[in-house]
Amino acid sequence: MSIVVTGATGHLGRLTVEALLKRGVDPAEVVATGRSVERLADLAERGVRVERLDFDDVPDSVPWLGAGDVVLLVSGSEVGKRVPQHTAVVELARRAGVGRIVYTSAPAADDTALVLAPEHAATERVIRASGLPFTFLRNGWYDENYLAAFDQAKATGAVVGNAGDGRVASAPRADYAEAAAVVLSTDGHDDAVYELSGDVAWTFDDLAATFGEVLGREVTYQRLTPDEHRQLLLGAGLDEGTASFVVALDQNIAEGLVGVTTGELAKLLGRPTVPLAETVRSWV
Repeated sequence: MSIVVTGATGHLGRLTVEALLKRGVDPAEVVATGRSVERLADLAERGVRVERLDFDDVPDSVPWLGAGDVVLLVSGSEVGKRVPQHTAVVELARRAGVGRIVYTSAPAADDTALVLAPEHAATERVIRASGLPFTFLRNGWYDENYLAAFDQAKATGAVVGNAGDGRVASAPRADYAEAAAVVLSTDGHDDAVYELSGDVAWTFDDLAATFGEVLGREVTYQRLTPDEHRQLLLGAGLDEGTASFVVALDQNIAEGLVGVTTGELAKLLGRPTVPLAETVRSWV
C-alpha cells in the first residue's frame, strides 16, 4: 500500500510528506505528486517516489496508483476550477480502486455561508458519490494567511480589515499537515468528517497586539467598512474579483464563521495546537 500526496509542491502537501516521514512512514511507501517533479527532487533523494500529476491534465490511469492505496487530495488553489480538477482526481482514484481518499475541505463545508465553501461542498459530494471510503479534513484558517498582514504591520504599525470583532480559530499550516499525516497513516478514519481548528479563537485586536509584541512596537487594528476595505485593496493594485473575495472573507469572520474551536485538531495531534504568537515569532 502506498500513501499518495497530491500537490506536494505546495505548502500543505510538502509539509504533509515531511510529517509522514517524521512519523516513521517508509519513504518508499510515499508517493509525492505535483505539476513540476523537479521541485520534488530532494524528496526523491530521500527515497520518496515522485510523480507528475497536473490537475488540469489528469490521465485515465497511472502505474503508481493502485488498489488499497490512500490518497490525500489537497484542494487546488485556482478558485472556479476546483470542482472539475478535483473530480478528475477522484475519478482516477476510483478507477484505480484506492482504499481511501482524504480531502482537505473547508469549515462546515456543506452547511455554511462561507464564501469559499461551495467548491469544497461540491467536491465532498463528488467523493461521496464515488463510493470510495473517505476522510474529510475541514481545515480552518492557517496562521500563515496573515503573513502579509504581519509585513504590513511591520511597515505601518497597523492591521486593517472589515472583520469587526469576529474571531479566527487558526493554527499553523504544519499542524494541519501533521493531522493529515496521522489520518493517512493510521486506521479508524473511514467516512469520518473532522472539523479542524486552532485551540484559541482570537480577534483582530488580539492579532495586532501579538504583532506588536513580536515586533516591539505599537500595532493597532484599523476597523474598516467593507466598502472602505475594498477601495483600499483596489488602490493597492488588486483586481475587483480578488478585492471582493478578500472583503467577503473578512465579512465571514465578522459573522463568526471561522471562530469555532472544536478541539478536533488537537485530538488528532495528541497535543495542543501551536499558539499564534509562536508562529508569528518564527516570521521575524
